[in-house]
Amino acid sequence: MVPATVEPAATAGRHRPSAAGWGLRGVVWAALAYLVLVFPLGRPATTVILYTTAVCYGIVALSLNVLLGYVGQISLGHQAFVGVGAFTSAYVVTEQGQSFWVGVLAAAAIGGGQALVLGGVSLRVRGLYFALITLSYGLVAQDNIFQIERLTGGGAGQPAPKPQGFETEWRYYYLCVGFLAVVLYLDWRMMRSKSGRALLALRENPRVAATFGINVRLATLFAFVVSGVFAGLGGALIAHNDTFVSPDPWNFNLALVFVIMTVVGGLRSRPGLVIGGAFFALLPYLIEQIPGFDSLLEAIPAPRDLSPLIAPLVIGPLLLIVNLIRFPGGIGQQLRPITRWLAGHRFDLHDRGLKEVQITDVRA
Repeated sequence: MVPATVEPAATAGRHRPSAAGWGLRGVVWAALAYLVLVFPLGRPATTVILYTTAVCYGIVALSLNVLLGYVGQISLGHQAFVGVGAFTSAYVVTEQGQSFWVGVLAAAAIGGGQALVLGGVSLRVRGLYFALITLSYGLVAQDNIFQIERLTGGGAGQPAPKPQGFETEWRYYYLCVGFLAVVLYLDWRMMRSKSGRALLALRENPRVAATFGINVRLATLFAFVVSGVFAGLGGALIAHNDTFVSPDPWNFNLALVFVIMTVVGGLRSRPGLVIGGAFFALLPYLIEQIPGFDSLLEAIPAPRDLSPLIAPLVIGPLLLIVNLIRFPGGIGQQLRPITRWLAGHRFDLHDRGLKEVQITDVRA
């Protein structure tokens, strides 16, 4: 006997949209493609740089989600992985005279390598202690690695020119969109594999995952390395978008922004993560567009360093509190009815996904 509660899910799985339904979905997909691919063409170069940064932040959010969303391990030093990737690519291109593609590959490799070393040291700990180890590494990178003048160029920063053939801001934007598409595909493919399903089981309960034959330490190390590779790639793209990279931005404040934007975007939701990363990248710019904001800022007597640049650290925690109380799944949870409808499922406004991963369905 099949329980009655299973029938709606089975029926939803067999739903086939009509021709009109697919046509309406095609219109929405075309509108999204226009927003991503055509809309930036009519914008100023300075604005396109911000759009490119938003795309790069989407890659960083996807990288942190591998740890935080799939494994359940928080990284408080993620800015170190992104920063090392940025400096590596800039150094390889500027000092070594290599091409942009070699610099990006080196940044991804170094990002995975440092994650492999750090993960190998911290495999025996989880939770708060793992977060403290990543925090310590972030502080070490901030106060030591990023102060190596030959690597970082000192206060002047390290030049990071755009690749040949993508010198304009618009062409480089499309290049970064292509890299984002590759990262999305790799993330999707990984979670359809045996290793990806093992990560989800590991997140819920390592002891239960071990009973399924999952090597807990090896799976955690695998997730850490993948996260480091994505972070290094994102850092390299950010460096060449700014055409230079300096030590100042890669501090603990940026690490907090990375964590907040990942949680607000929605753990394990690729559309939500990309939107969350883009939102926090564009937040200072959006704040500046508020009419009368500059005069309001001048009227505030203290603190004098208050500016749109710290908006993610002011608005981000407020959004995080709302997430934890009302919408634990973040932006991705709110968009789930729409994303599933675009994928061909029946529209269900109350579909917010499973509250937890079904470990009994994992085959690892």
